[in-house]
Amino acid sequence: MVRREPGQVQVAGRAQGAVLGHPIAHSKSPALHAAAYRQLGLDFSYTTQDLKPEELDDFIRKVRTDGNWFGLSVTMPLKTTIVPLLDALEGAAAMLGVVNTVVTGDVRLVGYNTDVAGIVNALRYAGVREQPKAAILGGGGTAVAAVAALKDLGAPGADVFVRDAGRSSAAAQTAAIVGLAHQMRPWTEAAGNVGGYDVVISTLPPHAADALAADLVPGDTIGRLLLDVAYDPWPSALAAAWEERGGTIVPGLEMLLYQAVEQVRLFTSGALSCDGDPARVDSPDVINAMCDAVGLPRR
Repeated sequence: MVRREPGQVQVAGRAQGAVLGHPIAHSKSPALHAAAYRQLGLDFSYTTQDLKPEELDDFIRKVRTDGNWFGLSVTMPLKTTIVPLLDALEGAAAMLGVVNTVVTGDVRLVGYNTDVAGIVNALRYAGVREQPKAAILGGGGTAVAAVAALKDLGAPGADVFVRDAGRSSAAAQTAAIVGLAHQMRPWTEAAGNVGGYDVVISTLPPHAADALAADLVPGDTIGRLLLDVAYDPWPSALAAAWEERGGTIVPGLEMLLYQAVEQVRLFTSGALSCDGDPARVDSPDVINAMCDAVGLPRR
């Protein structure tokens, strides 16, 4: 329960938040969230919780029992596993069936998806062109968000290159739901082709797209964008080759920043409503504090 004191928001039984996933030690989310809460004057704790899918049910029961959690960030491999453990889905999460954010501020656990906004805003900040010819690498949970983001950005369609056709149905279903023309293509066709797209979104784990770097043709990537959601190590082999050949790379940290801004807005809406000024969350001071925390350029 949040109560307001002059000049400070305080939390009875300090409110907890965390990012859930496996592995999770590399996550930059704690740095982003801690910086935002400090700037907002909120005494919120935000940590990492390394959880495998089979451990998630017990953890969610603990969250419900503790009663002092304000929210959870959810990353791989839990973005779909967590869905049946929640009470409701809202917005993009309800449409996509993929959750990266859980608001726990009342008796119900409600799932959201801020990855879509994270991708959209990262690519807009990088200067994505109108109606971009687009490709997605991978067909998992983040690829689902990438499909929806490309629709929001006005892409006429997308080629989705997948390593495992059996795990790509969610991306194809999402494309059908949002009305994005799409073609599911085997991974073997990605080599030598990805440099021909205006925007490429790699949703793969670290190193999974490294082999594509050697097949980029010099000059093909000039004026084109690559968003690689894997940010550790950075730059990835594909990102380094893309930039060397004249293209623009968008670090996964940019996506992480913008999806975190939306998470902070959701997590703090109750705490800041006593000020009547929830818009503080996306003020330059808050966003720049988050950028400083992870080494991104200030906005």
